[in-house]
Amino acid sequence: MAVYSRHPASAPPVAPERERMRHILLRAWFTFVLVYAFTLPGWVLAFGSVITTLVGGVVVVLSGALVASIRPPFQWRRLPWIAGGFILWAGVSVMWSLWPLTSVLTWFILVATTIVGIALASVLTWREIVRAIGAALAWVIGISIVFEVLVAWIVGGPLYAGFATTGGEGAVVWTTGELFSGGRMDGIMGDPNLFGVIALMAVIVFSLEFAAGEARRAMLGVWIAVSVLCLGLAASVTAWVAALGVVLVLATVLLMRTARRPGERTRYYVGYAIIGVGGGLLLWLNRDAVFLALDRATDLIDRETVWAAVLAQVTNPALGSGFATPWTVGDPSFTAGIMLDGAQATSAHSVWVDVFFQLGVVGVILLACVYLAFVWRSWFFAVDRPRWDLRADRPYSPLTLLPTLTGAVLLVQGVAESAPLMGWGWMLLIVLGSKIKQSPHIGEGAAEQRVAIELGEPLPAR
Repeated sequence: MAVYSRHPASAPPVAPERERMRHILLRAWFTFVLVYAFTLPGWVLAFGSVITTLVGGVVVVLSGALVASIRPPFQWRRLPWIAGGFILWAGVSVMWSLWPLTSVLTWFILVATTIVGIALASVLTWREIVRAIGAALAWVIGISIVFEVLVAWIVGGPLYAGFATTGGEGAVVWTTGELFSGGRMDGIMGDPNLFGVIALMAVIVFSLEFAAGEARRAMLGVWIAVSVLCLGLAASVTAWVAALGVVLVLATVLLMRTARRPGERTRYYVGYAIIGVGGGLLLWLNRDAVFLALDRATDLIDRETVWAAVLAQVTNPALGSGFATPWTVGDPSFTAGIMLDGAQATSAHSVWVDVFFQLGVVGVILLACVYLAFVWRSWFFAVDRPRWDLRADRPYSPLTLLPTLTGAVLLVQGVAESAPLMGWGWMLLIVLGSKIKQSPHIGEGAAEQRVAIELGEPLPAR
């Protein structure tokens, strides 16, 4: 039997430091937070706005308390101050809002979502953030499949808000229950367009985890296949166009990474700008033919009808009529009265139309600056080789693609939906934008020290 010498040349081997239970619970908590953000419309349909708001309040308070107790290392000057300018303008709009109660309530929701996003970015590492988003999306996809199967099997028809099987006047359909009869898949959030984008995000995140060599690659392959199936069953043109945008951005990034000489990227930028702008313009000019070919002509007509109705009610083009995202149907002072599918619409179904209607030209400019800053940082986070010293041959990480691909999804979705202004759309914008500023290199820096625990390595002595 081997024994140690009284004069060993090195320290006896010890087991690597394991991740503490409190950190596992922390990651589990923020996974739940992301599930809540992804399924927010489903919470409202299932339990009503009051319970949903109470749960949201608990999420904000506990997330803030966790950050206060952990006190993660981050720099105040690296917070998303450009997004803060947009939030500030949205709050100031209460002074001239035509619906002040709605403005105050929805502004608090915007601030709360931002706080949770900053909290998530400050206490989790890059790898943990990707894993948490992936786990949350897996839960959403799984719950949606079970939900649709049960409704189609047990109810055999539409399911209405509040788990009602019969709908009276003004009843809101949660899901049509047509999964087995060729209908579109609404998912737990009750909207095939929203569910389609969620499925697309799941394909992106699972694929990046697979490419990064994460554990359980076989299971990741299964989740990719399931997410692609859900993307097809949702039959959302918005999600399909966003998928094309993601492919174009991904191809551009991978091509940019091959550049070896100064100025070599310039011709790539010019070429892809022509393809991207020209293709987008061509698609927009021929949108009637495209939607007709995809059997979605009704969706396009509905969107354009809502856009025209909203723009017709713009009374203050410079400042807007007051922040309201989403619109509050029960507010008596809210006079939009715009109908969609027999019910009052709760948004303009376009980020830019909604912001122009609510916050005017000033709001549109501020939001454009928010997206421009996010796209700029996420782009170079993806295309530039990680470097913080003289070494210039470090490999790229597939995880650096997540922010720029998410930006592509949000920009495309924002043309036809207002979802990027609220819920998970705004939260991911804050999370990824804040994390790039706080930790510009995956696995390096003070905010990434917990990566040593992930790899089973002891933390350096302080």
